Amino acid sequence: MNTEITDTETPQPKRSAAEWVTFGAASFILAIVVGLVGYVWLNENDKPPILSVSNKQTIREVDGKYYVPFEVTNTGGGTAESVQIMAELKIGEKVTETGDLQIDFLSSGEREEGAFVFTQNPRQGQLIIRVASYKLP
Repeated sequence: MNTEITDTETPQPKRSAAEWVTFGAASFILAIVVGLVGYVWLNENDKPPILSVSNKQTIREVDGKYYVPFEVTNTGGGTAESVQIMAELKIGEKVTETGDLQIDFLSSGEREEGAFVFTQNPRQGQLIIRVASYKLP
């Protein structure tokens, strides 16, 4: 008794037009996402941090001390470490008080808030708040 087993394969059905359209649309979206990620990765890493500081809120007085809030923003492409913020209060021609603050790191698009505390009223003089330095990671 000789039984022969034949391996008959069923032919794969052809893809319909809807499947090809779906495949094409998914491939197109994937290519756009990969392209945008590559573009951002290549272009943003070359830009250095751009740091700016502003004191948008009002100065408040509590127990004879003056609190000057500020906000520092990194609008550049890279991360900044050890961001040094300095404040100087000049009354007349003399610098009467200074403040110094360090922020550990500030990545691209990030904002940090803080406050300087003075014993003299900053409204009676000239207040300068600036970014003094930073280092690259």
